[in-house]
Amino acid sequence: MSKTPIWKSIALALISDIAEGRYDTGDRLPTEAQLAAKHGVNRHTVRRALADLTEQGLVHPRRGAGVFVAARPTDYPIGKRVRYHQSISASGKIPGKKILSLTTRTSDAAEAEALSLTPGDPVHVYDGLSLADGQPIALFQSVFPAKRLPKILTALSETQSVTKALQRCGIDDYTRHSTRLTARAASATQALHLRLPEGAPVLHSIGINIAPDGTPIEYGRTTFAGERVTLTLGDD
Repeated sequence: MSKTPIWKSIALALISDIAEGRYDTGDRLPTEAQLAAKHGVNRHTVRRALADLTEQGLVHPRRGAGVFVAARPTDYPIGKRVRYHQSISASGKIPGKKILSLTTRTSDAAEAEALSLTPGDPVHVYDGLSLADGQPIALFQSVFPAKRLPKILTALSETQSVTKALQRCGIDDYTRHSTRLTARAASATQALHLRLPEGAPVLHSIGINIAPDGTPIEYGRTTFAGERVTLTLGDD
């Protein structure tokens, strides 16, 4: 009967620790040196065990930071009707939102163009975090034309839902007019909110939503935690 290789035993022990909750999603595993000392082996053996876990998608290494327990990415569809709570619930996770700020200010050039405004026109701004099972997956900013939607901030404060807030403002339906995606490295502020190391990969989205009559009602900027979200494209 063949003996289980030492590296495999170490990998199985780590899998057991993860399964039993000793290491949660996003936690950093002990260093190679610590694991080598614990199991009485050289670092090469530990490295092979960690490589096996990486191939299984259970952990992911970050250069200069360590090896971290991987999260199962949340599927997030981007189509004509983007509804956050429905999308996250459909993925089998519990959706959540955290309000960071609700403010009114003058629009910049990009916002004005997207919302068919004159630069400097007032806009209502909703900054927040999107959560899945309590874990931050996206940092977002939604910008609304203040004159068209004067009560949107109050509705957002009470509902924490763009869809419900728009319904309270008389807009029962809206669709995505355009979406632009760009891969970036997380800034210090983004990393802090998303609980990522600075420089970690993120996906930046810019989207425009319109009312049934074609009027632009929301200009959104969203930064998704790259390792926690899988963006899917569709027609719906």
